[in-house]
Amino acid sequence: MARKMFEKAGLIPGLQPGPRLSGDGTAPAEAPKAKTAPGTMMGFLTAQSGAVQEAEALRARVKSLEDEVPLRRLHPSTIRPSKWANRHEAAFHSPEFQELKTEIAAAGGNVQPIKVRPVPVLNGSTPLPEPTYELIFGHRRHRACAELGLPVLVVVEEASDVSLFEQMERENRGRKNLSAWEQGTMYRRALDDGLYSSLRRLAEGLGVDVSLVSKSVALARLPEAVVAAFHSPLDIQFRWAAALTEAMQKDPDGTLSRARALADTSSALGAAAIMASLVGLAGPKTASLATQAMTISKAGKIAARVTSDAQGRTVVRFEPGALPESRRKALAKAIEDFLKA
Repeated sequence: MARKMFEKAGLIPGLQPGPRLSGDGTAPAEAPKAKTAPGTMMGFLTAQSGAVQEAEALRARVKSLEDEVPLRRLHPSTIRPSKWANRHEAAFHSPEFQELKTEIAAAGGNVQPIKVRPVPVLNGSTPLPEPTYELIFGHRRHRACAELGLPVLVVVEEASDVSLFEQMERENRGRKNLSAWEQGTMYRRALDDGLYSSLRRLAEGLGVDVSLVSKSVALARLPEAVVAAFHSPLDIQFRWAAALTEAMQKDPDGTLSRARALADTSSALGAAAIMASLVGLAGPKTASLATQAMTISKAGKIAARVTSDAQGRTVVRFEPGALPESRRKALAKAIEDFLKA
């Protein structure tokens, strides 16, 4: 008994308390040994690898959220047209533009957003804190909202000059409402500004046929007198590019003379007849119609032209912007009173 007490207390030299037995008489399993240094390092690296993967996943998610550009509403005055804007002023006085404007007014704004890129405003050489924006595409929607006094729904995107040009061209081409002359003007400016080194490079960048680019640019490079012979540059067609270019090469003086005569008289000829006259294919009857015109001036500028067509109808053509939409009813009333007299 006394020995057992001394053994338990560890007072007998050389004897230590032995391991306790479990209820079934067997010794319990040994406690796990401490990990070695290499094992500890491997565990640490495994844990770190998981953390790195999680961090990468979070970064990818943040990037995707940044790419989901939200829509914004901007005041039209903070947005300026692109330097490659291809819309002729006549396009903003056409029935199609008035229809678009009516739709936007009814909806309370442009339902389909336009796209812009931020451009710093310089005060001398110092950028101002408030940026302005440059249109990438959506010039007609922007103009409609500006005239209606409505904010513009936009997507803001950083874009290089080349990206801006290609996005604008593809969006306009997808809508199929650009005239041949407007398309050519856009291409010509890109070439003149050095955005592309050649017609072929431009065609490749836009994914269009090089012959289409060539015809478009040829129209845009026609002398102003030739373009002014038409009632609007929007009337000029792609298929006339070769004939007009050839006429200017073979008989520049004669072509320019015919163009000025057509512009001065504002003939009631259709675009095809004007084209025929320019290249010297007009007959006597067609040529005589070019003289049947009168002009109406306002503030020293031609505001309207009164002409007669081949069927004897009198046609009044107002220059772009000369007849505001608000004055059309007054004009109709004045004509009605005139016919009653």
